[in-house]
Amino acid sequence: MSEYHTPVLLEESVSALAVKDGGVYVDATFGGGGHSREILARMGKRSKLIVFDRDPDAKVNVPNDNRVIFVHNNFRFIQNHLAFLGFDEIDGILADLGVSSHQFDTEERGFSFRFHSRLDMRMNPLTKESAEGVIANSSESDLEQIFRLYGEVENSRRVAKLICAEREREAIETTTRLNQVLEPVTPKMGGHKYLAKIYQALRIEVNGEMKALEGFLSGSLRALRPGGRLAVITYHSLEDRMVKNFMKSGNVSGKVEKDFYGNQTSPFTLVLRKPAVPSEKEISGNTRARSAKLRVAEKTEKN
Repeated sequence: MSEYHTPVLLEESVSALAVKDGGVYVDATFGGGGHSREILARMGKRSKLIVFDRDPDAKVNVPNDNRVIFVHNNFRFIQNHLAFLGFDEIDGILADLGVSSHQFDTEERGFSFRFHSRLDMRMNPLTKESAEGVIANSSESDLEQIFRLYGEVENSRRVAKLICAEREREAIETTTRLNQVLEPVTPKMGGHKYLAKIYQALRIEVNGEMKALEGFLSGSLRALRPGGRLAVITYHSLEDRMVKNFMKSGNVSGKVEKDFYGNQTSPFTLVLRKPAVPSEKEISGNTRARSAKLRVAEKTEKN
């Protein structure tokens, strides 16, 4: 389903799972199904693949294959869903944390500043709060924190102040209106990159992405069997730092525990010492891959 989404670091990520016959695997961010199809191609008949996606649009991409189970839900609750399905130990889990091209390019979803639409940005349209609601209802201090933490916007305080002043004059309901409001703070050079940070911050807040990622990581650790692998593709520094810390220490803060003798302990060993990144050839064919990083770790201990 290349029109829906082009899978990033496809060969590197699926190879890192070391897929084997009879194994149980998870694609935690199914989307267009590109990674899943490659996993299926390497699986035997006795294997199972459980795929997660909170966006109902993704269901049309699920292949007609009795080895596949589709879960329409947030990967934050991965362990609960796997346990409900009767899978207590998983051999490999893959997650691509990027927003799908389908979501970016569907104008009415409101993910991109390139199109005129309502400020939506919900990955699951059935959830309540949209970006419009965040902008309308958040305090100035909350907006400043959202832009600073989730978008790493340097002038986040000025942005929050400007939005709060402008929403008093006229509601900010569309991407076009938000772009106009931001004109005084948007740089002449690199304006698109600046707006991308603003929209990223709002999207992360709307979808609770950082809390979901933390829940996914801890749930994945509990779900994996010893020797099972976790492969995660990140796109911005905030999520990459969280994944890096977790694979290093087993917690998102990165605090490494020590045993009685003072030796550092971790539930993982790194499969890749440094993250894999896309080749120039891949980036030239898919510019959205340019910031991707793949981190892979193997679980070493029992729960």
